[in-house]
Amino acid sequence: MDIATLGGIIAGFVFLGLGIIFAKGNIGLFADPTSVMVTVLGSFSALIASNPLKRIIGLWDVAKNAFFTANFNPDEMIITLVSFSEKARREGLLALEDDLDELEDAFLRKGIQLVVDGTDPELVRRIMETELEHLMSRHETGKKIFDDWALLAPAFGMIGTLMGLILMLVNIEDKSAIGPGMSAALITTFYGAILANLVFTPIANKLEVRSNEEVLLRLIMIEGTLSIQSGDNPRIVKDKLISFLEPDRREEISTEVD
Repeated sequence: MDIATLGGIIAGFVFLGLGIIFAKGNIGLFADPTSVMVTVLGSFSALIASNPLKRIIGLWDVAKNAFFTANFNPDEMIITLVSFSEKARREGLLALEDDLDELEDAFLRKGIQLVVDGTDPELVRRIMETELEHLMSRHETGKKIFDDWALLAPAFGMIGTLMGLILMLVNIEDKSAIGPGMSAALITTFYGAILANLVFTPIANKLEVRSNEEVLLRLIMIEGTLSIQSGDNPRIVKDKLISFLEPDRREEISTEVD
């Protein structure tokens, strides 16, 4: 579980509630089922209309990536690839076949299998990079759904406000109802802004972070696999791979590999 994502969203709602309380307001005034229906269900309906049903059905599978920490550890991957490089230098590329079953990552397993099978290096690169491009495309598609929802929620909040204003104007003769009517009309805009900025946009941003982490790991795998195939010295392999890391992490991982 990624505490930062869930904790940040919950904290946002808590602080909004405290802000209302400190302003001597009544939180109950902000609870309006009609506004929820218009803002949440209305925007979700537009989301369904603008995306294939398969994507909508898989929405939670995409969203959970923002709430659960993925096991993307480039440090461990570099150590693994350098060890493969050392083994290949000592025993030959075919010796790596013994390690294929132990590899949990299907992407790396495919790359090493291609190397063991004697596939042309350029073809290995094309295959792995093509798979990476499709991975990035899938991630972008998942993120776009929440980007779209973040745009639709405020729009439907405004639609709800217009609906409330129209209904208020119909009964404008009753001046005592104007204030409460205006307040109710604005709640949908309030809901739309909160959903967009506290829920959907943060989820989309966290999905982008997760995607960047996985892409970095895949790039390390590609470079490491090709370096192993070309017979590079393990020290050269290490230097190539740690260049993908932030400068403050390079010395630490370099010491571990040595």
